[in-house]
Amino acid sequence: MPPPTVRHLAALGSSFASGPGIEPYADKRAWRSGRNYAHLLAERLGSDLTDLTVAGATTATILERPQRMLWRKFPAQLSRLPREADLVTVTAGGNDLGYISSMIALSYRAWLSQRRTTRTFAPLLARHGVPALTESMLDQTTSHLVAIVAAITKQAPGARVVLVDYLTVLDADTPTGPDAPFPAATRDSLRAVAGALADAFADAAKLSGADLVAMSRLSEGHGLTSAHPWVNGFMAKQPTASFHPTLTGMTAVADAVIDHLGR
Repeated sequence: MPPPTVRHLAALGSSFASGPGIEPYADKRAWRSGRNYAHLLAERLGSDLTDLTVAGATTATILERPQRMLWRKFPAQLSRLPREADLVTVTAGGNDLGYISSMIALSYRAWLSQRRTTRTFAPLLARHGVPALTESMLDQTTSHLVAIVAAITKQAPGARVVLVDYLTVLDADTPTGPDAPFPAATRDSLRAVAGALADAFADAAKLSGADLVAMSRLSEGHGLTSAHPWVNGFMAKQPTASFHPTLTGMTAVADAVIDHLGR
């Protein structure tokens, strides 16, 4: 079944929506790719696009808090949401839990420790390891996602809101290696963070009435070192792209959203 007509798509979110490492960039200061899933969706739907995604965004910087990225300050994403938007996608929450940032720090610690000239600096990174999730952190992430949906509905009353959760980075059988320099116990702990984030999206969708495209489930088997990965491995010289969606991954997200809209 073809998707419904969408005149104006708006995208909110963090780096899993903005697309660091995927050229060309629509706004490099935001690490916002011109080939992220929102841009691919807009092309497929023939719609106008307002892409407000910014790498490093949290649910708070979508809701109400300005976000500073080096020399540039981005206003809260919702403050720029167009009233005429009739489809709004949201991918955020990972930074609230320290998910991907901890993976990058842990990887750099392993990378530095293997080099004689830098191994003394390695302990300075990821001193706390995998984030220790608390009930309050998870509850806040969920409640912020619910609040984002409520704010979208208020500002763009005709919008259909779609929560798009995070692609799988580590499958249950992802081996330790250069792309994923994590011992099995660390891999399992990081997968637990990913699972908690997926639960937050599912709970937020139920509580808010928003649609959910569960990319965490749809991307199982496409994690690091799989036959067809949808995410990058560790990239020491391009840290912003490490453990983030590739163009193939972004295309898979766009396909999944299109399929969901057509149901």
